[in-house]
Amino acid sequence: MNPQATILNLINENHWDVFSLAMLLKETGLSKSSLHSALWYLTNNKIIVQIEKGKYRRRHFTDENVIACFMVPDGGIAYWSALNAHGLTEQFPNKIYIQNSRRRGERLVFGIGSAFHFVTVKPEKLVGYKTMGYGNHTYAMTDIEKTIIDCFDLPQHAGGYNEIIKAFNKASLSARKLTTYCKAVNNIAVTKRLAYLAELLNKPKMEYFLRYAAEVCNEKYNPFDASLPAKGKYLNKWKLILNMDEEEILEIANSLY
Repeated sequence: MNPQATILNLINENHWDVFSLAMLLKETGLSKSSLHSALWYLTNNKIIVQIEKGKYRRRHFTDENVIACFMVPDGGIAYWSALNAHGLTEQFPNKIYIQNSRRRGERLVFGIGSAFHFVTVKPEKLVGYKTMGYGNHTYAMTDIEKTIIDCFDLPQHAGGYNEIIKAFNKASLSARKLTTYCKAVNNIAVTKRLAYLAELLNKPKMEYFLRYAAEVCNEKYNPFDASLPAKGKYLNKWKLILNMDEEEILEIANSLY
């Protein structure tokens, strides 16, 4: 059997829609030179498509989330992409946001319409993932609570404050999960903002989280919206500068679009 046929048989038998040179080396027993020659032939004849160096996909396989997670060793779909997947925003991002500990920047992949946007965080922040999809089409995505926290941690990757305020108001949240993930992300300003919103919006069953937020609340005053000048009413309880009017926050939270 020639090397091209060996590769095709292997990916068919294992139902691999995405695969790497390392996977092929391990399973085929072919030499690197034979594999490179076979892969060159298969890609040039458009039987398979190169994702990036050493990583490939079947020609008709275009699941962006599976491909995105295959491109990083850890992490998963997050920020605006996860917000949309969880039904917490009507806005559809034109990028796939992937949180991980090693890779940053954007990459375009031939045949895929959306750009892949990699956001690098410390390894201890890589918590709160759930497995999505099925079989060989599984991928990791932040759950609802972790998505909310990540979006407040880095709102520039989530469509801005208007979107994440609406998402927070809409989401059904676990106080214990919020607490666990806030500890991991370790951004006290985010914890204070979420605690303030939980009270303002009368989020149910938030007592456990509010107790934690009160314990870690420091003396530094942080702006509610980090993207706006730190000017406004000082809120002593949560040590926040309300640089957005409360009526405006409530209006945003309850708006449909």
